[in-house]
Amino acid sequence: MDSAVPHLTLAAPLDDLLGLLSGLVDVAGWLLAHWYALAVLVAGCWWLAEWVVRRLARKASAERMALELVPTRYFDPGLEEIFRRGVQLARASTSMPWWAPRRTKAVQIRLRADGSSPLRYRIEGPAGGERLLSITPFGPAVTVKKGRLPIADKPRKHVVRAEFILRGKPTAPLRDVPLDPDPLQPLVDAVCDLRAGLGDLAELRLDIQRAPKWTLRARRVQLMSDARRRERREAQRAARQLRQDASGVEDSLGWQLQQLIGSKSAGAGGGRRLVMPPVPRRVEPAEALGKLADDDHLVRVQLLVMCASDTEGRAEARIAQLQAALDVFGSASRWAMRGWHLGPWRLGADRWPSRRSFERRWELGHCQPPRPNWVRLEELTGLLKPPTRHCRLPLLAGDLPTFEFGNPELLLQGIHQGPDGRRRLVATYARETLFEVGVGKAGGGKTERALAQAIGWAHAGGGLIFVDPHRDSWPRALPFLAHDTLADRIALIDLGAHGPAPQVSSWNPLDMRRGQIEHEVVEATADAFASVLGWDDATAPRALTILTAALAVLVSVNQAACQAGRPEDQTTLFHVRALLTDPAFRAAALSGVAGRLDEETRTWWRTVFPTLPVDAFAVVVNPITRLAANPVTRAFLGQAAGVYNIRAAMDSKMIVWVCPGGNGPTDRLITALLARDLLRAVRSRRDVPEARRVPFRAYFDELITLTGAAPETIASMFEDFRKYRVHVHGMTQLLARLPTPVRLSLVQNASALASTAGSHSAIAPVTAEWGDEPGPDVVAALDRFDHYVSLTVRGRRVGPVKITGPHLDDVFAAYARPDNTAALERAARTTAGTAPLDELVTHARGQLGRVNAFLAQLAPTTTPDSQEKTYK
Repeated sequence: MDSAVPHLTLAAPLDDLLGLLSGLVDVAGWLLAHWYALAVLVAGCWWLAEWVVRRLARKASAERMALELVPTRYFDPGLEEIFRRGVQLARASTSMPWWAPRRTKAVQIRLRADGSSPLRYRIEGPAGGERLLSITPFGPAVTVKKGRLPIADKPRKHVVRAEFILRGKPTAPLRDVPLDPDPLQPLVDAVCDLRAGLGDLAELRLDIQRAPKWTLRARRVQLMSDARRRERREAQRAARQLRQDASGVEDSLGWQLQQLIGSKSAGAGGGRRLVMPPVPRRVEPAEALGKLADDDHLVRVQLLVMCASDTEGRAEARIAQLQAALDVFGSASRWAMRGWHLGPWRLGADRWPSRRSFERRWELGHCQPPRPNWVRLEELTGLLKPPTRHCRLPLLAGDLPTFEFGNPELLLQGIHQGPDGRRRLVATYARETLFEVGVGKAGGGKTERALAQAIGWAHAGGGLIFVDPHRDSWPRALPFLAHDTLADRIALIDLGAHGPAPQVSSWNPLDMRRGQIEHEVVEATADAFASVLGWDDATAPRALTILTAALAVLVSVNQAACQAGRPEDQTTLFHVRALLTDPAFRAAALSGVAGRLDEETRTWWRTVFPTLPVDAFAVVVNPITRLAANPVTRAFLGQAAGVYNIRAAMDSKMIVWVCPGGNGPTDRLITALLARDLLRAVRSRRDVPEARRVPFRAYFDELITLTGAAPETIASMFEDFRKYRVHVHGMTQLLARLPTPVRLSLVQNASALASTAGSHSAIAPVTAEWGDEPGPDVVAALDRFDHYVSLTVRGRRVGPVKITGPHLDDVFAAYARPDNTAALERAARTTAGTAPLDELVTHARGQLGRVNAFLAQLAPTTTPDSQEKTYK
């Protein structure tokens, strides 16, 4: 009985174990028989978990923010600044609620081009990371603006999607792309010919999130195991090769003879030598893991690309261009498009089953790459910043508007050829083009471009004055202005007096018919003489005083004549000589306007003038005598009621062509008088509300000649005219030859700065204003009619961009009316009030008599002062 108890004690657990095994076998058999139930249960659990995660992910994705980064032209970050930005992005990717799924914990860099801008740089990410990302290490060189989310896109007919994954050696880094030129340049070049009118769109999205540590550890274990396995295989292969080599040596005839000789001499038998197999080399983690060795600054990325267009084939071509652009970053590791090619078909993000996943990630910003695309922040340097100053951005239609004939809001600038070879007329907005400067060698196309701009402005209804000392521009522009709609608005002031029966217009700088302010007329005329003759308060104070006092008297006489209804009896500049040298005329003039002169002027004439020596008047009389000796200037300036009135031309949108006739001393004086009168007339527009001031443009060809006559006047134009809606365009061969005040004013205030080809020294001052991008060597090598020009559009500078100057025979071919040129020139001279030169000279010589008759009627009892000194 005692021996049976232990037997029962051992049998019970054994029966239980057998029963458990039997039950497990039954369960396994049932599961094998009903495997579909287990599959449904597993699938159901997976689907439920995925449904919950997706719901949470959608909720988390709804709480996202967007930032637009707009770099300046001088944006040039260093590697440390870019790296710090990458650290910010990686940190911001974790700024999500604790319950947010990992796929939502990412920051997205969006590079987008749709034809309206070269490349928009946008960052989207968790709302909690907005404060962190709003302050960038790039400083004021990048403007951060809050962006709209989402971007509303109209549907396109043709859409191509692609996902890029890292292929090659998983531990190898991408290529280290230098910052100069910009790493984004290949991407910019790939989208530079996008056309918004065709619905073109290209967008690249790079999602960045911190690498999952457990996945990374598992990958490291796998990589180390693979490395050790490779080392063992290499050691085994080396040992096998070593044994084969040893066997081959031992079986050779030479080795056998050596052994035979050696054994006899040694007296002992030889044996086979011992071969030691090589030991597997120790695997170094840093070498085996490469860029995955350290956790610091290691991120997981997802790269999605979409291209679309309304034109078939353009989206496919664009995706191929972007794929080629991404090849720049390739090395031992590279970006490759996910999918397979089967003949003409590509199985990728555009096909089932990848398309639905792509669209979900694209729409919600989820980061779920199909394979672990692990990179270090240093590898993404080119994508962590907006385009820098080293990036050559294309000029798009949105950057520079296309010129439209007859549109008064646009000002023609030239012809631009896009990256795709298309040529279009480009323009700036007239309200923003305040001052323009064109520099370059003779014959380079400066005047041709200015003429095209002026003709386009004239046909759009604008008013202008074109001052050309050499007159070549008038016959060039005449066929394109010979339209009936323009005939009544064009006036030609030509002082060249060409032809057998020359005709000249007339102008009296002292004319007071239009209500000018007396002291302004006096100041403008005196300043014109001073600028040409080099007078100032230090070198010629007496000459300035004498001329100013004489002009004050003559202007008062003219004011009295106009008030009396006798404008034909006004004085002219030539009567300054009579006022200073003719006692009878002086006495009559002073008596007639004594009540109009201020006390200081009357006192000067009464007490100071008689004390002046005779030779004090020579410096004043000489230039007026030269003007009187020239029949053309005598006829032009000697008429009491002149026709030329630039203020009226501005207000009525006239087209005035002024050809001074040359660059001699007399011509320079005429130019100075005209320029000073223009300055006075423009400033007189202060009596008109700003909104009612009619825009007017002044074109000055050969600035060197014009500024030689009136440097301070031209400089004042570039400084003041903007306030009165008068805009100046100047052309010159050399900036260095311009007077310093003019050069500084026009460069400082230029809305457009253009240069054709020229010598290196002549071009260098212009390119220096552009930061030598392009340099003078590039500009100096331009072809004829080609320009580099910087423009102002919507308040920002565009360019320098290369354009071709418009040639009138090509651009305005439809406007050419060569058969109407003679009629238009006659109409232009009629509008300018021209008359035969001899007739005007005769009338000017008799003007002193008419003025004396008027003064006699104004003060019939006036006699010369017996005590007044007589000057002959």
